[in-house]
Amino acid sequence: MRRNSLLAAGLLSVLLATSACGAGTGTPNSSAQSSASAGAFEANASTGPDSASGEVGTSQRAAAEKAKLAAAAAKKTKADEKAKAAAVQKAKAAAAAAARKDAAKAPAAPPVPAADAVPAVPVAVPAAPKPAPAPAVPASSSERIVTTAFTTAYTWHDNTPAGSATISHPILHKTAGGTGTYNDPITIAVGHSLATGKDVLDFPAGTRIYLPDVRRYFIVEDTCGDGDEPQGGPCHQGVNVHGTNSTIWIDMWIGGQSLSAQGADNCASKVTDVHTAVFNPASNYAVAPGAGVAHDGKCDAGYGSTLVKK
Repeated sequence: MRRNSLLAAGLLSVLLATSACGAGTGTPNSSAQSSASAGAFEANASTGPDSASGEVGTSQRAAAEKAKLAAAAAKKTKADEKAKAAAVQKAKAAAAAAARKDAAKAPAAPPVPAADAVPAVPVAVPAAPKPAPAPAVPASSSERIVTTAFTTAYTWHDNTPAGSATISHPILHKTAGGTGTYNDPITIAVGHSLATGKDVLDFPAGTRIYLPDVRRYFIVEDTCGDGDEPQGGPCHQGVNVHGTNSTIWIDMWIGGQSLSAQGADNCASKVTDVHTAVFNPASNYAVAPGAGVAHDGKCDAGYGSTLVKK
């Protein structure tokens, strides 16, 4: 009974208060209602069942776990991005180092001239003058050395005609003669042929020949071989005379007027053999003293085939 009376009294008081407040402005009335509602909510919350408080705790724990997982995921993502960025930086640094190394090895590029630069004009350097060529030496290239010449001799005693110095093709001498120097060579006879109707010498008249065995110069001024067919005689052929492997035959004048016929023949025998002969010789070969091969009662021969120069 007391409760109902008190509740009824409380409700009546509230109604009176509401009526009293309703006579004023609307805002204080709303505030009073909010306070009353808040008091009623607090009363219900403090006096409600325990199940409401349990549900709130479970939700908070779930939210906390979710937040924790999200934070861990965010941390891993950030770490991955940081590692990726570090790898990129390392790769860039390696590429830059390689580029510097290649640049150090590469040759320096030539400077690029400016667009308005005037190209340098090369200065012509005069070439060093070439030394004057040595004067040509008259040469022995015109010489022809024959080592297989069969040499014989004819004298004043056995010439044709006998007891004379007659020659067929005089050049420097009107008769056979000469001292044996280059400027005064001794007469020599060579083979010839009349096969064409003309007298053709085996070597042209005026040809000089040097014979080292007697150390004297000779000149072609006479013919070796008599008769209408001298080409059939031994001087014209001159090949392998007496099995000597000779290739030519030449017959030198030795004079012999100062010698007996036998003495002249002995000198002729002394020079008869295969010897060296130089055709078109130089002028500086050694010449023995004395006028001719046979001079002053002696036969000046036997020097051999060695070529000796002055």
